Amino acid sequence: MIKLYDYWLSGNCHKVRLMLSILKLEHELIPINIKELEQKSLDFLQLNPFGMVPVLTDGTEILRDSQAILFYLGMKYGGDWLPREAVAMSKVVQWLSTSAQDIQNSLAAARVHFLLGRDLNIGLAQQRAHNLLKTMDKHLETRHWLEGDRPTIADIACFPYIALAGDAKVSLDDYLNVVTWLERVKQIEGFVSMQGML
Repeated sequence: MIKLYDYWLSGNCHKVRLMLSILKLEHELIPINIKELEQKSLDFLQLNPFGMVPVLTDGTEILRDSQAILFYLGMKYGGDWLPREAVAMSKVVQWLSTSAQDIQNSLAAARVHFLLGRDLNIGLAQQRAHNLLKTMDKHLETRHWLEGDRPTIADIACFPYIALAGDAKVSLDDYLNVVTWLERVKQIEGFVSMQGML
């Protein structure tokens, strides 16, 4: 059975929970208490030497990093969730990079600052968030999904921390296309929410 080592407050864990739910994949959630540093325990470090969640196991396979896990689930179980043609797949992977870099260093970082007290330049993180949201809003002017004519793992990768923008004290009021896209994602069969989502 698939097992997901999970922290309930993590947007990166949420994107994996969301994908598992959409794909209707039976799985077991194994809670990891980040505040108690369970992710740094010797047992957990056997799964992920970097000491971070999420981690997914599927039989003998052990995968870390939410983007890699989404790619795996899309490739193995996802059908149209990950295009197989080279250009289309590459465009989806571009958004996985956006999620891991631009979203992580802006909205996700600001959220951790406000929820967990992590020290950072909050003004810079929020400015990066607005720059990202302006770019995404423009991109979504003429399309329903981030790439292609249907949702892909790109949408799942980028969704959580944007939907959690309120926790980062970043308003989405000026980004109507982004807000409309968030609502589309919420209408996908199997969608699951989490605390703090708009």
